[in-house]
Amino acid sequence: MPTDPAPQVWPTLRANDARALIRFLVDAFGFEETVVHGEGDDVQHAQLSWPEGGGVMLGSVRPDQTGDAWPLQPGTFGAYVVTADPDAVHARAKAAGAEITADLHVTDYGSRDFAARDPEGNRWSFGTYPGEPR
Repeated sequence: MPTDPAPQVWPTLRANDARALIRFLVDAFGFEETVVHGEGDDVQHAQLSWPEGGGVMLGSVRPDQTGDAWPLQPGTFGAYVVTADPDAVHARAKAAGAEITADLHVTDYGSRDFAARDPEGNRWSFGTYPGEPR
């Protein structure tokens, strides 16, 4: 018998060139393209899954955002992505030409992190900190 999935948070963003951003996030960071709906350059909805859990949803910016219930601006997104191997993600990102904004380092609370910016200007941080237990 199917069970309901565990509650999740799916950050969302809009992009001027959603198809290019999808390719970048897959190639540079290692997200997995789960589904992309849309025609031509327009992406109505895309889901990119993170191999270690969760993911992001994105779509093309709407030319006329009047009445748009989700009028997000490209380049205003930021996310922290938990990974067991930030060194591998960092190496992949660098090899793909990602703009690294903070090199690998250990934080005061023991997480190994780095940060990067995607071609749309969004900020991404990757590290080992999984959050505190509740």
